[in-house]
Amino acid sequence: MLLRLQKYLSEQGVCSRRQAEKFIVEGKIFVNGVPQTVLGSKIDPEIDKISINNIVIKQRKNLLYIVINKPVGIVTSCHQPGSRTIVDLMDLKERLYPVGRLDKDSSGLLLMTNDGILAYRLSHPKFKHEKEYVVSLEKRIMEGALTKLRNGMNIDGTKTQPAKVVKVGEHRFRMVLTEGRNRQIRKMCSKIENEVVKLKRIRIENVELGSLKPGEWRTLTAAEKKELLKRAGIDNNKKKRIKNKNSVA
Repeated sequence: MLLRLQKYLSEQGVCSRRQAEKFIVEGKIFVNGVPQTVLGSKIDPEIDKISINNIVIKQRKNLLYIVINKPVGIVTSCHQPGSRTIVDLMDLKERLYPVGRLDKDSSGLLLMTNDGILAYRLSHPKFKHEKEYVVSLEKRIMEGALTKLRNGMNIDGTKTQPAKVVKVGEHRFRMVLTEGRNRQIRKMCSKIENEVVKLKRIRIENVELGSLKPGEWRTLTAAEKKELLKRAGIDNNKKKRIKNKNSVA
């Protein structure tokens, strides 16, 4: 069955129909790799591949949500010649994609899913979803340095958002971010003249790493999935967006 593109995006919880029309006019919506700029164009959800910001938007059925403890040395990618990737650790027929990234030298919690809407909302900084890390440094960390991390600092020409930072040892602290720039924590620590020796993500919103060992994975519990979708502003039962502070529109 053919559907108007903006109606499909609204029904799948990506955004409001009005916002979808804006995205289309701006050329941000792709169908089968081709940007769509004409309002009223129609798609077949069973055949066409619809994407926004390189994230594929799938119909909300047969969706999987998995948490894995990424070991150091594993690349957060579906395919990279010459390197072991996160999908090499999982014996699954379904094609899943990582939500956000952890660099090769970092470890910890990584969400894998085929839910493009959830991936988009958890990855985009404007939704301000929390991600928590434990960071170990080469040198002792002083209170003045922690204050700088909390208040934000300029990296790559832009100031970072304020962060929650708690010291848990002479060389260790916990940090909660609501954005996820490339190697952000490592760059921030370099600004305070220190070097990260170990970086581990332990939480994304309500989903915690828990006792998973490096390389181990599990599916989210029903309660975890329900709460995570709720925080992302997705109603998985009614298949439509929830109007809350995290909505796209």
